[in-house]
Amino acid sequence: MLRGIDVSAYQSSSYDTSGLSFAFIKATEGHSYVNPHAGAQAKTARDAGLVVGFYHFLWPGNLTAQAEYFVAKAPSKAGDILAVDWETTGDGTHASNSEKDSFLRKVKALRPTHRIVLYTNRDFWLNIDNTSYAADGLWIADYVTAGKPRIQAKWRFHQYTSDPHDKDVANFATKAALQDWATP
Repeated sequence: MLRGIDVSAYQSSSYDTSGLSFAFIKATEGHSYVNPHAGAQAKTARDAGLVVGFYHFLWPGNLTAQAEYFVAKAPSKAGDILAVDWETTGDGTHASNSEKDSFLRKVKALRPTHRIVLYTNRDFWLNIDNTSYAADGLWIADYVTAGKPRIQAKWRFHQYTSDPHDKDVANFATKAALQDWATP
């Protein structure tokens, strides 16, 4: 099990990378928000030799525009992982299953040399998702013991706490195995 972190504009650009193998960085949301610290946060991860991922917080509607916005604004490089964060929005709505699936497929079409993953919480995965489509991998949030999310599906990443910040594990034996997987 590898240790990692996910960060957004709320965290410092010089977060602690000790003991980490990967970092996910919030890049965009909807079709108008860009994390102003994404580039610096990615540099921190890259300077530490971490596998880097970027994620987009998905809103309902305008899926093609959101996918294009995400890939245009995320400072990704070859070997970086791209993810969609599918959960309840600030106004209490969420993208539908078909919108989530369409977004994942559009990002994959726009960036075919990147691994694309779905980030969602246990409740969405078990009670809202009805397609089980997660593109290249599932990143599940379930605040229990690291590496033991309460789902039966195969997962690649597990966010197990948000205290004091979002901590994750990856289901890979080594960082080299994660790097190999991240570069299809």
